[in-house]
Amino acid sequence: MLNGNFKNELNDKISLEDLANLIIRGGWPSNINTPEDKISIIPKSYIEAIIDKDINDDKKRDKNKMQMLLKSLARNESTISNKNTLLKDIAEYSNEKDLIESRITIDDYLDVLNRLNIIENQEAYNINYRSPDRIGKSAKRHFIDPSLACACLDLSKDKLLNDPKTFGFMFESMVERDLRIYMEYLDGKLFHFRDNISGLEVDSILEFSDGEYAAVEIKLGLYQVEEAKQNLMTFYNNMVKKPKFMCVIVGYTDIIARDPETGIYIIPITALKP
Repeated sequence: MLNGNFKNELNDKISLEDLANLIIRGGWPSNINTPEDKISIIPKSYIEAIIDKDINDDKKRDKNKMQMLLKSLARNESTISNKNTLLKDIAEYSNEKDLIESRITIDDYLDVLNRLNIIENQEAYNINYRSPDRIGKSAKRHFIDPSLACACLDLSKDKLLNDPKTFGFMFESMVERDLRIYMEYLDGKLFHFRDNISGLEVDSILEFSDGEYAAVEIKLGLYQVEEAKQNLMTFYNNMVKKPKFMCVIVGYTDIIARDPETGIYIIPITALKP
């Protein structure tokens, strides 16, 4: 897409069940050939090891509080949630002193999770927009792999299939995990975008080493593509320097195509390969 070398074609079809399994399995190399009924063992074991041992790398931390924080982060996966949202999930305050102490605690616990490479936030993109004062600056929260968020919430394939909203957030997390890998290889960076006034959002902004960038929307189903294209065109019209390309990454489709009217690429996540 970056080089303009692109052909319309069909990709192998994938089912929603397969997508759910890919999310639960995660990107662990040793988990690739694991039977479906055992794919959650590695991520769950990883979370258990973090809570039981790793969080105490420099001092003793409360296991229950960390467990509650991890669950709150998992519930807010792929969202722009502030610390107050997380605080409401992990504590009830009886007075201002408790609130202040809890803020100090959550800062410390988030710091250790960052140092352990368990979470990795997606910063906001704030260049080239015609109304810079409207741009959101908050990061989008992510576990380093969506399987860890699923492990924290004890999610299974069936639970994801029965909860489309959570499925959508976890799918977005999986796609952005893979995009981050691409951008690290290309010596680029991964951002997100939000206009705080209009509510306009773009799931992913890919910034390349030469300063060029691309805009990406992420949708689980093909029926959401038209909305995503409209969103990208609104973003395009508000940018001073236009994106090198725009695309919609879709879960449940086998179409690899370039829209003749807008030039937006439509691709399934399974088309992005090494």
